Amino acid sequence: MTKFIIEGQNPLRGEITVAGNKNSALPIIAATVLTDEECIIENLPAIRDVQVMLELLKDLGKNVKQEAANVYRISGSINKIKLDENLAGSLRASILYLSVILARAGEIEMPPPGGCVIGRRNTDSHFDVIEAFGAEIKINEKSYTAQLTNPAPACIFFKEASVTATENAMLLASAIAGQTTIDNAACEPHVTDLACVLKKMGAAIEGEGSNRLRIKGAKNLKGFQHRIMPDHIEAGTFAIAAACTKGELVIHDAYKEHLYMTEHYLRQMGVDLKFPDQRTLIVRPSKLISGVKKIQVGLWPAFPTDLMSPMIVLATQAQGSTLCHDWMYESRMFFVDKLIIMGAEITQCDPHRVLVSGPTGLRGQELSSPDIRAGIALVIAALTAKGTSKIDRVELIDRGYEDIAVRFNSVGANIIRQN
Repeated sequence: MTKFIIEGQNPLRGEITVAGNKNSALPIIAATVLTDEECIIENLPAIRDVQVMLELLKDLGKNVKQEAANVYRISGSINKIKLDENLAGSLRASILYLSVILARAGEIEMPPPGGCVIGRRNTDSHFDVIEAFGAEIKINEKSYTAQLTNPAPACIFFKEASVTATENAMLLASAIAGQTTIDNAACEPHVTDLACVLKKMGAAIEGEGSNRLRIKGAKNLKGFQHRIMPDHIEAGTFAIAAACTKGELVIHDAYKEHLYMTEHYLRQMGVDLKFPDQRTLIVRPSKLISGVKKIQVGLWPAFPTDLMSPMIVLATQAQGSTLCHDWMYESRMFFVDKLIIMGAEITQCDPHRVLVSGPTGLRGQELSSPDIRAGIALVIAALTAKGTSKIDRVELIDRGYEDIAVRFNSVGANIIRQN
């Protein structure tokens, strides 16, 4: 395993740039299966999830070439319908290949997708999507198989606005002639980024950024060139890290329009921040005071679930009590025992809610990263704490954050990566 050795209480100061959006990159990589023409993707974050997604693409027969840092050229066609068990089993987003392989080959065989264990995230909504287009599915203990012999446009209503299920519906709809309607669709920025790519490929899409999508697909989709949008989750993560360490950080490629609710809660917690322009966020040393009694995640444009773990760390440094509520995932809060070991005053109310009292002085400890977002939260806690912390299993953090130790060190952190 790989670990970080972190010396705490070094304020983050300087300038840092947000990387490409992981959750944009993964479905856009999958979209390249829909065409044999050349696709150029820029600003791909150099993270494990992207590398696994590209390895799956190569295993399917596509030509994948790295042109420059964070730039890939993809071409050719797929020559198999079965996803590699080891690769697909390590990545939740492998489910995005379900729709595109069905669109191109009419059938697929794949193992259950992997990824972080933060609660039940079953595949029912994805199966509902492909069945709406006419697919037939067979499920056994080790794999899923599906066939789509007579694809037809669909009218889809999601019981829950799932991001990846919405993306699978968009991908399949774009490759089927006729108009598909998707209601109660997810509308996060990365869903809109995928819509932009599919329009470049030849699909006609209306309603991106809203909960109703109308997609007129085309059988022969084109290649594209596209730059992945910056990651608003990473922007929020950097802002929280700066506030916790009492630093002064200039964050580039932090899109204000993607951070409205994050900005709201940070201000409520006493964080001194400003946007000198629409793409730059500045965080100054702040006196943290909990001015909000409850922080609750929600569907876009509400506060994102992926920032809840770092926000809990911020709450440990703020004067007062804060109730943090994530109703989406029943295991999101289960990392707080590690913060308690570090000295935090946190009461676990139930699987979805914790009550945080602060400020508390955190102490360095030896910890283990349970998933991507809890892992980065522990890094922020270690940066804040007095003394030295050791965090192992940081390869999980690598799944979502590009060269995070190097980038934090560039703005004043003291992190040693030990393999």
